[in-house]
Amino acid sequence: MKLDGGDQVRKQGSQEEVLKEEEKKPQERKRARGQNKSRPCMKPKHYEKDRLCQSVIQECAEKCYFGSQCRFLHDVGEYMAVKPSDLGDSCILFKTFGKCIYGVTCRFARAHLGEDYRNIINGDLVKQWEGKSLVRNSLSKELQQRLRKKKVCFDKSSEYLSHLGKPSSAGNAGNKATGNSTEEKGMTNCTASKGNAEGLDVLPPGEEAPECLTVSEKGEASESMVLQSSCLVNASKDSTLKTIGPVTDEDVIKLRLCEKKRLDIQGKLYLAPLTTCGNLPFRRICKRFGADVTCGEMAVCTNLLQGQSSEWALLKRHYTEDLFGVQLEGAFPDTMTRCAELLNQTTEMDFVDINVGCPIDLVYKKGGGCALMNRSNKFEQIVRGMNSVLDVPLTVKIRTGVQEKVNLAHKVIPNIRKWGASMVTLHGRSREQRYTKVADWEYIAECAKLASPMPLFGNGDILSYEDANRAMQTGVSGIMIARGALIKPWIFTEVKEQRHWDISSNERFDILKDFTNYGLEHWGSDTQGVEKTRKFMLEWLSFLCRYIPAGLLEYLPQKINERPPYYMGRDYLETLMASQNVDDWIKIR
Repeated sequence: MKLDGGDQVRKQGSQEEVLKEEEKKPQERKRARGQNKSRPCMKPKHYEKDRLCQSVIQECAEKCYFGSQCRFLHDVGEYMAVKPSDLGDSCILFKTFGKCIYGVTCRFARAHLGEDYRNIINGDLVKQWEGKSLVRNSLSKELQQRLRKKKVCFDKSSEYLSHLGKPSSAGNAGNKATGNSTEEKGMTNCTASKGNAEGLDVLPPGEEAPECLTVSEKGEASESMVLQSSCLVNASKDSTLKTIGPVTDEDVIKLRLCEKKRLDIQGKLYLAPLTTCGNLPFRRICKRFGADVTCGEMAVCTNLLQGQSSEWALLKRHYTEDLFGVQLEGAFPDTMTRCAELLNQTTEMDFVDINVGCPIDLVYKKGGGCALMNRSNKFEQIVRGMNSVLDVPLTVKIRTGVQEKVNLAHKVIPNIRKWGASMVTLHGRSREQRYTKVADWEYIAECAKLASPMPLFGNGDILSYEDANRAMQTGVSGIMIARGALIKPWIFTEVKEQRHWDISSNERFDILKDFTNYGLEHWGSDTQGVEKTRKFMLEWLSFLCRYIPAGLLEYLPQKINERPPYYMGRDYLETLMASQNVDDWIKIR
């Protein structure tokens, strides 16, 4: 049936009305995908817009690698016209080391700039620091490139991982390992000979592992297993190692657990690894006040294996940190074992700590942190694997459990001792509790007995020397201090001198000045370094404001979970430091 002109107009009009009604309906928000490029950026806008070329900063503009295609400024006069004003007349880098490597970009540049914006150098101070390494464990460009191109060979890790899923009986060389990265493309697989009593195949003393074979990108997993079995046959034919010339012990003898360097920190004060706030400048402050043992911030093993500069920065160690450890987080034995072997070869450290206490969802949902307490098989594989590739002691940090009323630590600690860990640290709260309730030191005392002879350090709610004394009476080997050090870093002095320190506001302000100088020394005195120092100082001030001066308390000591009402200090600065308002923190900054 054909429609006349009037019917067509009416139909077209009704369709338009339907479309208008659909447009009026609220549309469902589409799920955001891809990179969030509109997120707020840490760097100031003018920093990237008018940035000076590094070759000009180092006063070698003719050596600019990019030449005319360089996107940064090469005209010092143009840069100085838009550069933010200096923040002071004294540069801590020039004052301490005799030279500021940031040159004209330094926010205190007037202290060391001469004619034509030339950098002034104090030769005597430069000679004093020549050849001295202040900060260790930096990531070299060469290692970063090898990690990104996956050209690092993990011999010991591959040996351990290739036998994870195999039964202890011989002749099952064709079974696949449970680790998910042992047969990745481009990675290496190393074989060993006979198994030991623990079910892990380890070479007997006097024998070397066969040559490391690389799996080609086109090769299949079955081909790699054939190569491994052939290597095993060749190794069994020639069991005696033939050498020419002098041979050192480490070439033929594997380090036994009893021969490893022991971690002797009985009764020492341990500064906990603190995410964000436990940076290198803060650790220097705590070392000055008497902290014996320090540990870097939690580093994610997968990011380290990818060569991420931001993650490797968490491993940096100042030369004043005489007992220093590195804390790693991961959920699988392959990545954790490889990361441990990598750090064992490239990093100066006294021990490695496994984070099995992290409560945040981002880590927990991936199977890391506290989740490992419920994944005993993976937990065991991680501890045994890392212990087999490390030459330094391995420690573990755990919580009482995951759920609030279900304690797991007393079941896990004997296993940790059996797996070969040198020490365990127990935080007296579960994951669900976070910081809502006080730490359970009675339970920590029970676990300390179960851990013996392995040392156990207790952690939780220590804010005074009296809290520390009560903690030591529970039978623990030592105490770890976390939030207490953030609220009052001089707690280490109080514990060692057994006194309450009624510290003045001026003394506390001097601590912030020292932190600023350490921050500018560590992160830089240019715009980016100044902004980073400011950021981390504000993070720390959110804890420092919780301190109540000892001279104002009705009774001593202050409890860590107490939140006092607003009060007036003994002077304006003390009142400002007690404020919970971020605007007041900016005034202090």
